[in-house]
Amino acid sequence: MNILISNDDGVFAPGILAAKQAVEDLANVTVVAPDENNSSVGRRITLFKHLKIADCKLEDGSAAYSVSGSPADAVIVGANYIMDEKPDLVITGINSGVNISCDITSSGTVCAAFEAVSLGIPAIAASLFIDPKTAYKQDDDGEWYLDYDFDLAKKVLHDLVLKIIDEGFPEGVDLFNLNVPSNYESEDVKITHLSDKMLDKKVIDNTDKEKAEIFNYPLEENQSSDDLIMITSNLVKEYEDGTDGYALFVEKRPSLTPLNVNMTYQELKDW
Repeated sequence: MNILISNDDGVFAPGILAAKQAVEDLANVTVVAPDENNSSVGRRITLFKHLKIADCKLEDGSAAYSVSGSPADAVIVGANYIMDEKPDLVITGINSGVNISCDITSSGTVCAAFEAVSLGIPAIAASLFIDPKTAYKQDDDGEWYLDYDFDLAKKVLHDLVLKIIDEGFPEGVDLFNLNVPSNYESEDVKITHLSDKMLDKKVIDNTDKEKAEIFNYPLEENQSSDDLIMITSNLVKEYEDGTDGYALFVEKRPSLTPLNVNMTYQELKDW
């Protein structure tokens, strides 16, 4: 089996190395990813513009390729140009951050998997929800640092790929969206459906006192905050049972959502 791995956090992000390590005993793995962070770019594709490809090495010394484009670009370049033949499976991630609900269409991680499906390749989008309540810790000097690992995400991803190798994708499923919590209470994976939304979005300006610290980032020379706005967001707190958000945040267990990229609704006979 040949697997292409990409992401939206950039080729040197720790999650892409974790994804490679999770499945390298199961297949021939090629890593092709953006040369820098491309979070929340959706399925943006760079058409009729030059892209730069560069050889690079991951932290473990293994070979990878960077592309000066989007996650979808990286999948196209990897599958159609760098690899000798199209891969049997594309894995995007492991993203450092959650990707759930109908908001996944803004995710570079999930939309890179969508792009793989459009090329005729089944895909898995994998993400790790890093709970700030448990992941942020202080050292003896009072300095804050992030403390989390990809161990469970790697295990679940490995087992999922092994099952796909043995049984193939279920009929009608184009890709799986996998989310694993860093603060899990159960390792048992739950099959879920998409929540209505993941983020409550708000537009602020320099009059917003609640978000003042976020808004007051360094301005460019001769730029006034009076003519600036910012879109901010908070995670939705309530989810219905059976959804990806409920499994992740309430049950604190991995969520696996089977998806079909054909979003046509069929049942309109009497409309």
